[in-house]
Amino acid sequence: MGAQLRVYKRRIKTVSATKKITKAMEMIAASRIVKAQRKVAASTPYASELTRAVTAVATGSNTKHALTTEVENPTRAAILLVTSDRGLAGGYSANAIKAAGQLTDRLKADGKDVVTYIVGRKGVAYYGFRELPVVDSWTGFTDSPTYADAKRVAGPLIEAVLTDTAEGGVDELHIVFTEFVSMMTQTPVDKRLLPLSLAETSAADAAGTVEESEVAKDKLLPLYDFEPSDEGVLDALLPRYVESRIYNALLQAAASEHAARRRAMKSATDNAEELIKSLTRLANAARQADITQEISEIVGGASALADATAGSDR
Repeated sequence: MGAQLRVYKRRIKTVSATKKITKAMEMIAASRIVKAQRKVAASTPYASELTRAVTAVATGSNTKHALTTEVENPTRAAILLVTSDRGLAGGYSANAIKAAGQLTDRLKADGKDVVTYIVGRKGVAYYGFRELPVVDSWTGFTDSPTYADAKRVAGPLIEAVLTDTAEGGVDELHIVFTEFVSMMTQTPVDKRLLPLSLAETSAADAAGTVEESEVAKDKLLPLYDFEPSDEGVLDALLPRYVESRIYNALLQAAASEHAARRRAMKSATDNAEELIKSLTRLANAARQADITQEISEIVGGASALADATAGSDR
């Protein structure tokens, strides 16, 4: 039983070390959630005003722009999938990948070819292991994205929409990311970014929620004069709009990743505590068995010695 007791002690020591690591990761993730939420809140005013500007220009102009004009028979669509660079976040990346797969199936059912762009090493690894085609990918910034990262991602996507499908372009652009609802709830969502749908361009939608635009639906907008031209204004504003939407999605995904990691690490810490308690009970039982066995051996030895002494006296 002594060897068994040593095994239990060694396992308790190992689990205790793991518990310290998971507890530290839980606290780090919790602190990063607050920072990510602040970034989401800080990006909202810019996204709101930019959305209003884009809506005003698009509704007050008769110019047909490639980023706002619906294609009669779309044949090719692009999906931007946002996952994480690191693991230990529960089902965060797996759920986003699953949502992208479901969107791909829906688009293919509508007769569209689908091309995929990926943010995050987990998504890249998933598609690479299954030898699924990926047009482009970006890694290294999912836990703390910047506007420069969003701009770098948006560039090839906007270019793909502006390019004719015969030359490798796409008719539609969709994004799949994990929306941060609360500390306990993060939901994978898919949204169409391009062509721009004026019925959905609202400040709330730019911040990550889906609401119909009061501007586009319930109000009559005045006519505007644009300098140098309405097409020039759209050329300048629409790329910024796409960048802001992607940036907001990256921030939402970062907050969701940290929340998922905090929850996963808390669960791991709780499981480690339960395992330590269980191993401690087993170790105590083994120690008690050792003590009982030693007492029994001492009593048995003393009894045998007493019997032998009594026999020699006779």
